[in-house]
Amino acid sequence: MARGSSGIVAALTAAAVAAVGFLAYQASANVPDNLGVAPKASSSAPATGHVKPKPKKDPLAVPAASGTGMRVVYALGDRRVWLVDAKNKPTRTFKVMPSSVSALPGAYQVTSRSGRVTGSDGVPIEHVVRFATHDDVPIGFSAAQDGSLESPDPTLKTGGVRMSRADGDAMWSFATVGAKVVVVP
Repeated sequence: MARGSSGIVAALTAAAVAAVGFLAYQASANVPDNLGVAPKASSSAPATGHVKPKPKKDPLAVPAASGTGMRVVYALGDRRVWLVDAKNKPTRTFKVMPSSVSALPGAYQVTSRSGRVTGSDGVPIEHVVRFATHDDVPIGFSAAQDGSLESPDPTLKTGGVRMSRADGDAMWSFATVGAKVVVVP
């Protein structure tokens, strides 16, 4: 029986070596041609061999494509709002929770405001600043009176862009009727 088991061990070892060889071949066939090749120095690189790192973009900077002057900037992808003064300086920035319906990118004006109402999702809200309508849904900034920033129910067509109560206070003071609101992707 010892001979039979040594034959099995030899066969399993041979199969394992073949499998490893096959996997090594597959790995080598998928290696990029430039792997392990040092990048060529550009003619504009400093002679010291040190490359200056690119300056990192400030994630809180006002989006460049948002215009100029006093405005509210709402970045859909970042879920962030900036309150920008007449000198193009942000006076405040904060995260928001968008609802199921969003305004399309573009420039708008604040059309109406409400101190305290019940939102279309049934939540008591305050400092409502409306600036657009999309798919017959009014869109505006607001703060839940209980301070919550929960994700909206995706089955409801609502347009409330929720923020904290402190941010809602700042928005209320900043964005009066006629104020510019710029929505960027």
